[in-house]
Amino acid sequence: MRFPFRASHSSESRLRRRHRFYRHLLLVTVFVMVCLALPRTLHTPVEIGYSLATLLLMVELEGSIRHGGKRNPLDRPFRLLGLAALLAQWFWFLTPLGHRESGWPMFVLTTLFAGWSVLRLVGFLAEEQQVNGQVLMGAISGYLLLGLTAGLLFTGLETIQPDSFISLHHPESPLFHTGPISQSSALVKRLDFTLLNYFAFVCLSTVGFGDVLATTPLSQMSAVAFSVIGPIYIAVVMGLLIGRYAAGNAAGKDSDGPPGA
Repeated sequence: MRFPFRASHSSESRLRRRHRFYRHLLLVTVFVMVCLALPRTLHTPVEIGYSLATLLLMVELEGSIRHGGKRNPLDRPFRLLGLAALLAQWFWFLTPLGHRESGWPMFVLTTLFAGWSVLRLVGFLAEEQQVNGQVLMGAISGYLLLGLTAGLLFTGLETIQPDSFISLHHPESPLFHTGPISQSSALVKRLDFTLLNYFAFVCLSTVGFGDVLATTPLSQMSAVAFSVIGPIYIAVVMGLLIGRYAAGNAAGKDSDGPPGA
């Protein structure tokens, strides 16, 4: 009798850990967005928030907390990629703006790690047996993660290729208020990340206000990519959640039995 009990307990522990991960990821992504809403002089916690999100994904998105409980052989490569992306982000944060090439490792590694993370998160959501508040938190945090990743990548592009994005409100001035990037000795972490994160969510949601424009081929294709990814994520996740919700309702009606039974 011990073995079924232990298996059930293990399954419940995995479920609690998954749901705890959803909550924590939502808290971290909301924390970053709140920091972005503060005045630029108070943006220091933004880099910490990005790092916390990367660390959380590295630690929690592993096969052992899925329903099967089996470790995925790709867990180690996933964590190594996350570690490389984290180091590349901080190398970029602490590099003077004049060294534009420092953005390339961050751009490539963060793109790969974030894409893999979202795929894993969707896989976790697909295995949930019922829709509840915790699962909805996971779905929302995945969308926020996509938007914040896009904002980070757009900011990286602006350091790699200055004037990749322009604001129509100030078309003749640099997008960042630190002066021309190619001549600045300020660190990347002192940039104003808010405008390009705003533009990232505009692309992701396909709203298209048109007050910020992508001007180079790479920035334009990046904006197009996230404009496609956003609706696909919503369609896939909504399909999964609606399917689980409908299945849960059907199972509940079947357990009640036919009327008059």
